[in-house]
Amino acid sequence: MNTLQRPLNGRIFGGVCAGLAQRFGWRPSTVRILFVLSCLLPGPQFLAYLALWIIMPSEGSARATA
Repeated sequence: MNTLQRPLNGRIFGGVCAGLAQRFGWRPSTVRILFVLSCLLPGPQFLAYLALWIIMPSEGSARATA
């Protein structure tokens, strides 16, 4: 399996959904649609997205290779 990281290509906004899709073998559009739909429910989805954006290393960064 791939490691959890934000890809350099295919990003729309931060690359979190694309990174999650790449990690679990899903299509990025599916993950994006699921995220948008989850935002209709109460909960901290937006904060989770921001946290993942900060925590997930970008593809090719020094943190990703360590």
